[in-house]
Amino acid sequence: MIAETPQPPYYAVIFTSIRTSVDDGYGDMATEMVKLAAEQKGFLGVESARNETGITVSYWKTPEDIKNWKAVARHQLAQKTGREKWYESYKVRICLVERDYGF
Repeated sequence: MIAETPQPPYYAVIFTSIRTSVDDGYGDMATEMVKLAAEQKGFLGVESARNETGITVSYWKTPEDIKNWKAVARHQLAQKTGREKWYESYKVRICLVERDYGF
């Protein structure tokens, strides 16, 4: 599903990851994080795709909203567990969306 975002500018957090073979609750936590993110101030939407490499892009109104999401306790636990169990490697990129278009 493609997120319905407002007219730019807004921000994108791009989370690219390579998973380990450990599942151990990953799917449940991922679902919980999407629901929890949607409750946060400034959240605009999310898109995700996975094959050998996973990419999740979340959209936010401001950099402050992104910073606040990173500080949510349950999200911090998910991040910690990801580093310890679920991800072989990952990269986070934060971008200003200046233009978008589609049909």
